[in-house]
Amino acid sequence: MTRKQRRLTLIGGALMVLGIAAALVLNALRDSIVFFSTPSMVAEKHIGPGRRFRLGGLVETGSLKRGDNLAVTFTVADGSAALPVAYKGILPDLFREGQGVVAEGSLDASGVFRADTVLAKHDETYMPKDVADALKKQGHWKDDYGTKPTAQAAPAPTQGAVR
Repeated sequence: MTRKQRRLTLIGGALMVLGIAAALVLNALRDSIVFFSTPSMVAEKHIGPGRRFRLGGLVETGSLKRGDNLAVTFTVADGSAALPVAYKGILPDLFREGQGVVAEGSLDASGVFRADTVLAKHDETYMPKDVADALKKQGHWKDDYGTKPTAQAAPAPTQGAVR
C-alpha cells in the first residue's frame, strides 16, 4: 500500500466512524426531543396516539373539573381549536381558567391529551419581589408595574391660563 492509499483509508475510516457516531446520537435524541404544539396544530398534523409532545394554549373558562386523588380535567384552546386534557397531580399555583398553560404528555386512543407535567404561564406584568425592591431602591420604579394596561382616561379639564 502506498502512502497516499493509507492516508485515504485512514480518512475514510475516520469519516465512517464519525458518521456512525452522529447517527447513534441523533437516534438517541429522537426519543427525548419533545415538540411544542397548539390544539390547532395537533388537528392539522394528525398527531397519533402515544407520541409525546408539549401542548400549549389557554385553559378554557368553565372547563376545569376536579376529581378524586388529584385527578383534574380541563380543555386547552388556542382560539380556533380545543383539546381535552387529563392530569393527575398537583397543579401549579398560577394555574387557573383563562390563563396560559403548557402541558407535556401524549394523546390516548380516545383523543384526550394525557399530561404528566403541567406548567402554568404567568402574564408579562409579573415581576419577582427582589427585582421590584431593587428597582424601588434605585429609583426606577413606576407605579404602573404590576397593573394591566387600561384605556387612557380623558384629560382633566384645565382652568384658564394665567398670564
